[in-house]
Amino acid sequence: MTSNGNTAAGFEEGLQGASEKVAEFHDDKSLLKRVQHWLHQTPSAVPMIVLAVSVVVFAILSENFFRATTMSTILQQIAIVGILGCAQTLVILTAGIDLSVGAIAVFSSVLMGQLTFRYGIPAPMAIVLGLALGTAMGAINGLLISRLKLPPFIVTLGTWQIYLSANFIFSANETIRSQDIAESAPALQFWGNAVQPGGVKILFAVFLMIALVAIMSYVLRHTAWGRHVYAVGDDAEAAQLSGVRTDRMILQVYALAGLFCAIAGWVMIGRFGSVSPTASTGQLGNIQSITAVVIGGISLFGGRGSIVGMFFGALIVGVFEMGLRLVGTDPQWTFFLIGVLIIFAVAVDQWIRKVSS
Repeated sequence: MTSNGNTAAGFEEGLQGASEKVAEFHDDKSLLKRVQHWLHQTPSAVPMIVLAVSVVVFAILSENFFRATTMSTILQQIAIVGILGCAQTLVILTAGIDLSVGAIAVFSSVLMGQLTFRYGIPAPMAIVLGLALGTAMGAINGLLISRLKLPPFIVTLGTWQIYLSANFIFSANETIRSQDIAESAPALQFWGNAVQPGGVKILFAVFLMIALVAIMSYVLRHTAWGRHVYAVGDDAEAAQLSGVRTDRMILQVYALAGLFCAIAGWVMIGRFGSVSPTASTGQLGNIQSITAVVIGGISLFGGRGSIVGMFFGALIVGVFEMGLRLVGTDPQWTFFLIGVLIIFAVAVDQWIRKVSS
């Protein structure tokens, strides 16, 4: 007991005069590092800045650009791409990719039209069947990827060819004319209707696109399902170990993407008036949607980005196309500048990802 008392006293004597401060760590970040962290936390910031700068530049170059009618036209032009972009966003957030979105959209529109005019099914029922079959096409992609563990790129490249070929075979390359649809099945052209506040024409399809973006933005950010989508894209193995049923999530994501593509197919009928199996969306829809996603700051590696960023990305493409047309520039410059934007967006994504590494 005496030795213990001596040891305690010696210990206390040794502490006399010692500093009482705890360890402190100073992380003096440069301005560039702070910007990098901010962009990492706000993925839609880059496309928002690019969009704002583009609008200002084209407004200076063309006095006709910054008008309500011009902005309305841009929104109408990106309505289909914006909805396909919602589908592509979900898939890419899970670190996948869907090259069949355009084919599903066109095939769904053909199914709606042919079921109505060839088989005599009422238009509202044909629309429901078209939406269901579009969802089924997306679910097939999800099953092949989640159950058979096939690469998303290969699976959707194959189904793109299958769905596009089935579209031509089923329709017999027959186009259903706009006037026939207007007379017999106006419900097919519903999203082509418009309101004109202040004399500015705004299609119902624009309101639908904005509503889908808003709903999915809330779902992805504020629901458990949305957090699971990000978790699967960030690290599927870790997500599974934490209790997320990754296979089921992937199936649900691709099925929901198929539904959005079918909705885009319905919008196509309203936007173009007719039902055509040769619509350019079948070949270009996948590229256009991926372009909107990449420019919108969504990482192709999955797990990072926002659907609002995709919307900004689609708007950027629309602004460039309209702005260059008003300025009188060769249309080929549109593809050139969009290509530069894609490379820039990927480079920025790589730089931002270093924050978490």
